Order: sequence, then C-alpha cells, then structure tokens
Amino acid sequence: MFDQDGTKLRSVAWSEICPWLALFRSFRVAIGARVLLPAAAGLLLTVVGWSLLGQAFSPAEQPLAWMAEYRETPFRAIGAAVPDRPPLAPWGRRSGIGGQRPGTAPTAWHAGEPVFGSWSHLSRPLMEAFRPEASAGAVTAAVLCGLWGLAVWSLFGGMITRVAVVQFAADERVGFMAALRFAARKWPAYFVAPLLPVVGVVLCAVGVFVLSLLANFDLGLVFVGLAWPVALVLGFIMALLLLGLLFGWPLMAATISAEGTDSFDALSRSYAYVFQRPLHYLFYVLVAAAFGALGWLLVVNFTAAIITMSHWGLSWAVGQQRTADIAAGADGLGEIARMGATLVLFWAGCVKLLAAAFLYGYFFTAVGCIYLLLRRDVDATEMDEVYQDADATEPAYGLPPIQYDEAGAPEVGGQTPADDAPPAE
Repeated sequence: MFDQDGTKLRSVAWSEICPWLALFRSFRVAIGARVLLPAAAGLLLTVVGWSLLGQAFSPAEQPLAWMAEYRETPFRAIGAAVPDRPPLAPWGRRSGIGGQRPGTAPTAWHAGEPVFGSWSHLSRPLMEAFRPEASAGAVTAAVLCGLWGLAVWSLFGGMITRVAVVQFAADERVGFMAALRFAARKWPAYFVAPLLPVVGVVLCAVGVFVLSLLANFDLGLVFVGLAWPVALVLGFIMALLLLGLLFGWPLMAATISAEGTDSFDALSRSYAYVFQRPLHYLFYVLVAAAFGALGWLLVVNFTAAIITMSHWGLSWAVGQQRTADIAAGADGLGEIARMGATLVLFWAGCVKLLAAAFLYGYFFTAVGCIYLLLRRDVDATEMDEVYQDADATEPAYGLPPIQYDEAGAPEVGGQTPADDAPPAE
C-alpha cells in the first residue's frame, strides 16, 4: 500500500480495521488450564446437580424428558460428546479396541457447538420453565435446575470471563487463584443479574393473573375483555424481558468481569447491546461459532486419539478382544476385572470431561471477547480498557514518605506499604 506521497506503508493495523479478528484468539485462551479446569468443575457440578433433581421427580413425566440423560449416569452423559475413536481417522468407525459399536457414529455435535450448544444447554431450564404445557412439577424442576446452574456458573463462568477479558483487553494473564477470588467476591452480582428480568416477568404475570380472575364470571369476562389491552402490554413487557434475557445473559457475566460493576449495570449494558446492535451481535456469534467448530474438531479428534492410542498399547499386552471388553465394561469380565475396567473407564472419562469442558470454556471466553466488541460499537470504548482488580493478598505500595534531615530539609524516604506510610509533616 502507498500513501498520498507515494511512500510505502509497511504494515496494516488489521486489528483496527477488523476488530472482530480478536475472536480468533479465543481458542488459545480456551485450551489453557485456567479456563479448562473451571469449565470442567462447573460442567461436572451442573450435571450432578441436575441428575439429583431429575431423580427427585417422576421420570415418566413427559416435560421432564430433557433430564433423562442426567438421571442415571451424569458422568457418562458428559463423555458421550467425545467418541472413543477419532471421527476423522479412516478407521474411526470400525469395531475393535476403541469400544465403539461397528457402523455407529459418535454423538452428533452440530457445527458451532462450542457456542450454540453450550448456550442452548445452559438456557434449557429457562426455556422449559416457560413452556405453556408444562406441569407444576416440570416448572419446579426447571426452576431448581436453572437456579443450580446459575449458582454454579456464577462462580466458574465468572472466573473464565475474568480470565478472558483481561487477556483480550490488557494481554495479561490472570492467575487461577486471583480469578477465583474475583469471582467469589462478585458472585452475588453474577447470580442476581439474570434473576432481575425474571422478577419483572413474574410481577407482570401476577398482574395478568389478577386481571384474569374476573374471567371466571360472565360479567367479569366483559370487564376483562375491555381491559385486555393492559394484559397485552404486560405480555409485551414479559416477551421483551425474556428475549433480552435469553440472548443477553452471557453478556451479564462478561460485563461484571470487565467492569467490576454490579448486577444493575450488567443488566442495563447487556440489554442495551443486544437491542442496539443485534446484527453486530449476530455476526460476532457466527464468527465465534465457525471458529469454535474448527477448534472443537481438533479437540475431539485429539482426545479420541489419546484414548485410542492408550487402548492400542493395551491391546499389545492383553489382546484385542480383552481390550475391547475392558473398554466396553463387558459383563464377561470377572468381578475384580470389572473393577479394574471401571477404573480404566473412569480415567478415560476424565479425559473426555476436559474435552467437553472446552465447549463451555470456549463459550465463556468468546462471550468475553464479544462483550468487548459490542462495548466498542455502542459506547465507543476501546477494547484495551478493563477493570484492574488489585489482589487483596498483595501489599499495595504508594509513594515513598517525605522525611526531614537534621537541618529540616525534606528528603525522600524508603518505600513502605501505603497503609503503613507515616503522614507527611
């Protein structure tokens, strides 16, 4: 490129021209231990909690069918996302040491699953709770599942978004314990922010309910018909609140992590960004989903290759058939042998848990970057501006105190912590 004077420009600031290119850094952040470990802990606690809640309600009730995969073996439900054989390998779907049935494909994960799948999974209780045909038991189960998931991810999602926004904005690494302390301190704000729109929806629903009580009488129904525009206005408010919540709740966590603010600011910013820049939001989500799909393809094949290679080495020692029985936990094994096979499956499940955790780690990491991009579009705030939280365990140092020599002339003293610094005379 050349400028007006014919001078050759040696570089192009692509980050200024296309700021959304920062989304391509999400994969590198998401595969780090600071993201994978909190995501794995959050995912495991979520499915265990949902499993316990699923067992507390009737499994025959149709509205609770979405909880069926968590009722029996929640740990195995997590590992179902990762096959035992690399899907891209030419022998990935054959029978043998991998333990997968011949001719069967691994659990289907759609393109963009690290964004869309994680969002739909964590939003499922919210959608189930507002199903018109849901029974009281189904609504109760969905509400309890939603509260449990919100409580879990208010901590671990806060950790991940804090790591992400500081990495994207300041290019600094937040330690695991520092992120944990920040998320624990801000946990009430993370937890309350998504509940505020729900409170508004409930209040509007109570208004419609009170008005609808008159419909039990013929004359009252006439009054309800005359006043029904009020119910429609309340319905409009409820729909608006739920729409903003459905698409804006991930941005709430990113807001608190980036700004160090409270629930009300997180609510206002997320709704403003969703409704003022919907096309920008959609574009960023699609870019993150496309890039995340490539990252998930790499993660799932690499994880399956780890398991396959370990089984391959085992087959050299015990034979292919016994390896297949161990990998499948076959009943033909003896009681002690089944115990050993269970341990083998457990450790393989731990590897699969980390792979599945990538889905949720990438989701919150990408959300952190998307928030910074939307903030730049709406508020014209540069992406490198982020709330810097001083670690409470480290002493803060201020300016050195002013001291005076014997002649009364001022001089600079040694550096001491700001809290212990003596006042200047």
